[in-house]
Amino acid sequence: MDALYPRLLVGRFTECFGFYDAVLPELTGATLARGGAAGPYASWDVEGEGALALFDRAAMAAAAGTADLPAEALAQDRAMLAGRVADVDAGYEFCLRHGARAVAAPADRPEWGPNLRNALVRDPDGNLLELQSY
Repeated sequence: MDALYPRLLVGRFTECFGFYDAVLPELTGATLARGGAAGPYASWDVEGEGALALFDRAAMAAAAGTADLPAEALAQDRAMLAGRVADVDAGYEFCLRHGARAVAAPADRPEWGPNLRNALVRDPDGNLLELQSY
């Protein structure tokens, strides 16, 4: 059984699939385990364990009985994906080349931890990702 892993509910499934399928192998070693660009589900594993899954937001809303609620609302982020990478600057540029939107350029953050460096991007659906090294 997989340990607890993130599943992003996304409205732009095909674009998000393309982004994660391009960046996860390089940045985390995760490889596609199930699903494809057509959706509504895809997941990536690291050494046989679940690392990330995508699910079409509308399909999940239908299953959860929440399809009548608003899908988008302006609010501060409530969750993000964070991953340790060997080179924050290279990872940041790599994500941008594959469709991420810049949020915060690579910077040292000693107030968050000794030798911590990070950058923030958004995936094609707007989910916040932190790339970090320490």
